[in-house]
Amino acid sequence: MPDELPADSKLTRTKQSWAAQGRFITGRTSRPEEDRLPPGQHLVKNWPVLDLGIEPDIALPSWRLDVGGEVDTPMALNWDTFTALPQVENTSDIHCVTSWSRYNNRWNGVSTQELAAHAVIRPEAQFAILTSHDGYTTNLALADFLSEDALLAHSWDRAPLTAEHGGPMRLVVPHLYFWKSPKWLRRIEFATSDHPGFWEVRGYHNHGDPWREQRYS
Repeated sequence: MPDELPADSKLTRTKQSWAAQGRFITGRTSRPEEDRLPPGQHLVKNWPVLDLGIEPDIALPSWRLDVGGEVDTPMALNWDTFTALPQVENTSDIHCVTSWSRYNNRWNGVSTQELAAHAVIRPEAQFAILTSHDGYTTNLALADFLSEDALLAHSWDRAPLTAEHGGPMRLVVPHLYFWKSPKWLRRIEFATSDHPGFWEVRGYHNHGDPWREQRYS
């Protein structure tokens, strides 16, 4: 299960107050097939940097991704074994709970479905519990983790993912708010029960669907 969570900071206290205030909530709902921009969002051309104030220094020779829990084949991938897995390229939009969205992000990496096929997830698994190198955690229903366009991305716009944006590898789950796509991912644990993560225990929604404005619990 997740490690001890990082200590609160000015950022976490501010975002917790946003949850208490219901900031950015419009009360509207929409559908992704009808509205590309979810309610309460605005478009940006840049890519804002948001994290807990800790940027891990992860050298590729020491990089590792552990996959365990309710699987028949636990995995401990190094960079060579990870990048040797079949690769995909996806283009998708980003929707951050702080109200910005960015269109047409081109990702390269390993699909979550490919990883799951190698790990052989057991039928009783219902959730993916995610832990990052900075101690950040979040949780996903298995169906969200295995969505068709979800991937473990190592490149953005056909260049290696920079450290400030989660390099060398981060999860990308485009149909949910982007806090559900953790940077610097180091462990995936498949579980029979849910374990809310860093923002989820601080007032943020357990699912995080942008088109339903599931910003806060």
